[in-house]
Amino acid sequence: MSRAVQITFDCHDPVRLARFWAEVLGYVIPGPPGVTLDEGADPFEAWNSFVADLGIELDPADLRAAIEDPQGRGPRVFFQIVPEGKTVKNRVHLDVRVATGLQGEARMEALESESARLLELGAQRLSRVEPQPPLETGFIVMSDPEGNEFCLD
Repeated sequence: MSRAVQITFDCHDPVRLARFWAEVLGYVIPGPPGVTLDEGADPFEAWNSFVADLGIELDPADLRAAIEDPQGRGPRVFFQIVPEGKTVKNRVHLDVRVATGLQGEARMEALESESARLLELGAQRLSRVEPQPPLETGFIVMSDPEGNEFCLD
């Protein structure tokens, strides 16, 4: 039997990373249970109101965020505050599949286009690996606003 997974990021700013990764992956930020969000409504404002209406005071260290695949196929991604900073390269990272099926220059152009979009969202570009057929199709290594590495593949 297979198991569903949730991907969890330790971070300093869950809201910022949730907004970033929602844009990267085409995910949505869910609203509170039983709350229907109006078009363009900020889900984090809705969560703040929801929690306040429950009479709960959250310490800033309690702040968390999540994003979900609107089609329900991909894993939920969760962001939680931790006190320590990132100190070394990730041992596990995400490969964001934006050029599936493309080869050569067409592939690298698609990766470059997505890289440019993500730079505007706050990502950093770390390196580009050129295609070397038949084993390497090429990819771009980037990091999110808190330095977590990921690849555009």
